[in-house]
Amino acid sequence: MSKTVLLTGATGYIGSWICRYLLESGYTVRASVRNKSNSARYAHLETMAQGLPGTLEFWEADLLKPGSYDAAAQGSDYVFHVASPFLLKYKDAQKELIDPALQGTRNVLEAATRSGTVQRVVLTSSVASIYGDNRDMQAQGLGTFNETHWNTTSSLTHQQYSYSKTLAERAAWEIATNQQQWSLVTINPSFVFGPPIGDASDSGSMDFLKQFLSGKYFGAAPLIRFGFVDVREVAMAHLRAAELPHASGRYILSNIVLSTLEIGKLLGQNGGNRMVMPFLKAPKKLIAPVAPLFGVSKAFVLHNADYPLAFDNSRSIRELGIQYRDFKETLREMVARVKA
Repeated sequence: MSKTVLLTGATGYIGSWICRYLLESGYTVRASVRNKSNSARYAHLETMAQGLPGTLEFWEADLLKPGSYDAAAQGSDYVFHVASPFLLKYKDAQKELIDPALQGTRNVLEAATRSGTVQRVVLTSSVASIYGDNRDMQAQGLGTFNETHWNTTSSLTHQQYSYSKTLAERAAWEIATNQQQWSLVTINPSFVFGPPIGDASDSGSMDFLKQFLSGKYFGAAPLIRFGFVDVREVAMAHLRAAELPHASGRYILSNIVLSTLEIGKLLGQNGGNRMVMPFLKAPKKLIAPVAPLFGVSKAFVLHNADYPLAFDNSRSIRELGIQYRDFKETLREMVARVKA
C-alpha cells in the first residue's frame, strides 16, 4: 500500500523535484497550492506526473491561514514542509519573508499534530539558520559549521532571509518537542543550484545565476564565499529523511564552497559567457559604500567579503546516503535551462 505525503511548496524549485521523486517512488502526493483555479502554476507538475507510478493530487491551502492544511494533513503519513519564500529582492521583510516562514511553519506543523496520522515531518530549512554571515565562523573560533550551530547574528534589520529561516526552524523544533505523534527532521541546504522543473522564475537561486550571466559582476566582484548544492541532492535528502527510521535532527546539504570569482570562472567554462564574468577581486572597503546599487547592504559586504567558509556535510553522506555529483555538471545543466 502506497504512502501519502502532504507536500507544501510543490510548485517551487526544490518542491518540484521532491514531487518528482515521490511520484517515481509510488507515493500519493498531496501538493498544496494557494489557488487551484490557477492551473498554470502547477501545469508543469501535471505534465511531469504523466506515466509515473505515483498519484498527484492538488489541495488548496494558504500558509497564513490557520487550519487550512488540516484536511490535506489528515490521512497523510508524512508532511514535507518546503514552502517558504527565498527572495533576493523585497520591500517589507516582515510581510514577505518572516510572516510566511514563521506562521506557515506553525500552521503546517500544527495541522500535522491534529491529523492523527502523520508519523514524520521533514522541514526544508537552510544553512541560513546555522550561520548569518561568513565572519561568524571566525568570530566563533570555528573551522567549519556543523548541525550543532545556530544563527545568532541575523535580525529584522540585517540578513532578514536568514533571520526568517532561523525563526521558522526554531519554531518547528519547539512544536515538535511539545507533541509525541510525529518526529521532525530538518534539511539545511546551502545555495541550491541545478536545473529546474518548470521555469522556477521566482527562485532566488535563478536570480543569482542570472546576475552573473547578464554581466552584472563583469570585471570585478567582492570575494564572498557561498556553499552550493544540487537541487536533486536536496530533494533526495527529503525522501530519505522521511523513509529512514534512523534519520533524526538536522542535516547540512552542501557540496562545495566557492567564491564569487570561482563561480565566475566555472560558469565561463560551463556554458556562461566568460567575457562578462568577474576576474578581479574588488576591495570590500571600496565596494561596501556602493553595495546598495548591487541589491545588498553595506553590512552584508563588510561581514561576508574575504572571510573563509566551510560546512561539514558528513551526516548527510553517512546517514542519508547522499552522493554529491560533480558541481560542474550542476552548473552546465542549470545554465542550459536558463539560456533555453
